[in-house]
Amino acid sequence: MRSRLFLLGLAASLAACNTVYYAAWEKLGYEKRDLLKSAVKKARGEQKDAGAQFQDALTQLKKLTNYNGGNLESAYNRFKGEYEDCEAQAGRVRSQIREVDTVARDLFREWEAEIRQYENASLAADSRRKLADTRSRFEPLSRSLHAAEGTMEPVLRQFHDQVLYLKHNLNAVAIGSLRGTADNIQSDIQRLLDQMNRSIAEADRFIQTL
Repeated sequence: MRSRLFLLGLAASLAACNTVYYAAWEKLGYEKRDLLKSAVKKARGEQKDAGAQFQDALTQLKKLTNYNGGNLESAYNRFKGEYEDCEAQAGRVRSQIREVDTVARDLFREWEAEIRQYENASLAADSRRKLADTRSRFEPLSRSLHAAEGTMEPVLRQFHDQVLYLKHNLNAVAIGSLRGTADNIQSDIQRLLDQMNRSIAEADRFIQTL
C-alpha cells in the first residue's frame, strides 16, 4: 500500500513538473507541437553523433588488435576512452528518445481533451482526423527510434567485453587472440548505422509534416 501511494505521489509530482515546464514554454510562444518537433530534431542529431562515435571506437579497436609495436597501454586507453564516449552518447540517445515519447504522449492527450471542448461538430471531426493522422505518422517514427536504440546494446556489450578482457590481459598474446573480433563488431555497427539512418529518415519525414 505504501509503495502504491509513493508511486501515485511520484506520478503526481512528475505531472506537476511537466505542467510547469509546458506553461513556461507556452509563455515564450512554444506549444507542445513545437516542442515535439524540437525533440525529434535533437533525437536525430544525437543518433548521427552516436553513429560517428561508434565508428571511432571501432577504428581504435582495429588499431589495437592490429598492434605491431609501440605503447600498448596507450593504445588500450584510447580504445577504452572511445568506448566510454560511446556509453555516454548512447545515454544521450536514450534520454532524447524518452523526451520524444513524453512530449508526444502529452501532446496527444491535450489534443484529445481539447477536441471535447468544441461546440462545432464539424470542427471537432476535422481536428479528430488530424490527430489520428499525426498519430499514424508518429508511430513509425517511434518504432524506428526504439529499434535504433536497441541496436546500440549489442555493440556496447561487445566493446565492454573487449575492454574488460584487455584490462587484465594487456599483452601481445591476448591482443592476437582478439583479432577477428573487430570484424564481428563491424557487422553489428553496420546494422546500427543502417537502423539509425532509417530512423533519421523517419524523423525528417515527420518533421516536414508536423
